[in-house]
Amino acid sequence: VQLQASGGGLVQAGGSLRLSCVASGSIFSHAIMGWYRQAPGKQRELVARVFSDGSTVYAASVKGRFTISRDNARNTVYLQMDSLKSEDTADYYCNAHRTLGFTADYWGRGTLVTVSS
Repeated sequence: VQLQASGGGLVQAGGSLRLSCVASGSIFSHAIMGWYRQAPGKQRELVARVFSDGSTVYAASVKGRFTISRDNARNTVYLQMDSLKSEDTADYYCNAHRTLGFTADYWGRGTLVTVSS
């Protein structure tokens, strides 16, 4: 499984960005897809997850501002980020958590989001 994330960039506080992550392989529709982020000097943290049934989980810090969604036909997961804050600045990573047959985690390369205040 390979994950290719895109959509990061520089944005002013209060602005919006949309991240995309395309997954290769056949597990996408069964996998829990997620976005994580890691700021300089900090541990990687969960931002949001979307389950195969479309249900979602968000970190408290982004709830109400970020929206995760998935398109199983396109093997793609999105993260719409609105009302961005400087503390949202981080490398954002796409994750696929496989639960079918055996458990495994797959990671894409990070895409950098920089929010200027």
